[in-house]
Amino acid sequence: MTDEEYNKYFADKGLKANISYYNKLNRTIRYASSGNDTSSASILFIHGAPSSLSYYRDYMTDSTLRQHASMFAVDRAGYGFSGFGQAEPSLEKQVQLIMPVIDSLNKIHHPLIVVGASYGTSIACRLAMDHPELVDGLVLIAPALAPGEEKVYWVTPYIEWPIFHWFIPRMLQTANKEKIRHKEELAKMLPYWSNIKVPVIYMQGANDDLVYTTNAKFAKTHLTSVPYLDINMIPHRGHLIAFSERPAIKASILKMIDLANLNIAGKLQRDSTVNLAQMEHAGQERNGDKF
Repeated sequence: MTDEEYNKYFADKGLKANISYYNKLNRTIRYASSGNDTSSASILFIHGAPSSLSYYRDYMTDSTLRQHASMFAVDRAGYGFSGFGQAEPSLEKQVQLIMPVIDSLNKIHHPLIVVGASYGTSIACRLAMDHPELVDGLVLIAPALAPGEEKVYWVTPYIEWPIFHWFIPRMLQTANKEKIRHKEELAKMLPYWSNIKVPVIYMQGANDDLVYTTNAKFAKTHLTSVPYLDINMIPHRGHLIAFSERPAIKASILKMIDLANLNIAGKLQRDSTVNLAQMEHAGQERNGDKF
């Protein structure tokens, strides 16, 4: 969505959109804000690939979320109006590019809840690893966390050939550059999972065939320092649950605000609060075993 289209989407709902731009690492980044500036919580939405900040427009205009938090959504580098087509495969740099939204440009009310979808969950977790003093809770939607545990299409390496660039949309070229490096970038995160010490809600469709459901096992075995882990496998759903399960995701975000407040107060203890809430088996692993 252009700024004008985004503004109109809000205006049609009787709301005002706030769109801003900033410079970081020699790049221009666009982000949007919404919600209650006087609230006691903040939410940062990070989209996947390919996508843009408009992916979360229905969350940013939701009356309940607006009442409970100030909200921010960002066009990641290479998408939307953040240097469209200029990919940044480094997850660490993606975090650095997003940081001004939450550490300097806005008054952030804690708890700060970071919501990521698909590839955006990798960045959300990297953000929590690199800046544990800023992040108070994670809501991970269709998470891509484990190195190599996602679908890679046979055509993926060929999209990098210059001869094909003329007819492949730049948004897909950006996503492809991220895809090719994603396994390597996730492997770099392996030593740092214990840095995440905030409550986590994990939500994935049990029939997700783009990001394998083995990521749930990875989360269970690597998020060893979190005070609360809620793994929800949603029956009969695929990868795009951010749309089909919006009411459940909204409820999880609101729940996370409460959990984060409890954790800040020192009232969440891992031994008593780890909750593995399987709504259904997570589907078949690649070796045929069930989660």
